[in-house]
Amino acid sequence: QVQLVESGGGLVQAVGSLRLSCAASGSIFSINAMGWYRQFPGKQRELVAAITSGGSTVYSDSVKGRFTVSRDNAKNTVYLQMNSLKPEDTAVYYCAAVNPRITGPRTYDYWGQGTQVTVSS
Repeated sequence: QVQLVESGGGLVQAVGSLRLSCAASGSIFSINAMGWYRQFPGKQRELVAAITSGGSTVYSDSVKGRFTVSRDNAKNTVYLQMNSLKPEDTAVYYCAAVNPRITGPRTYDYWGQGTQVTVSS
């Protein structure tokens, strides 16, 4: 089993910055990719950014150039640096991790509890 604990969410003004952290514990040897999702009210959860164990990254078009995902494998921690924040970034952000031995390399199997990010105008 893997547990993901998120931190860093909160209230920030537009054009400000925030950094989210997600620390993994448990059977961390089984983790492959890690990523960040967010959920707007009344909408489905959507991928924000992801990073593989080798450092390859993907981003949604809406955050490219503003957000950066990084990973410290020694600390079993993934980060999401959010710059130039906009009110439309307001959402609940979730950390997630892939265990390819459970479902496959493209399915997220573990989820954090979520952290609220609110950007004021």
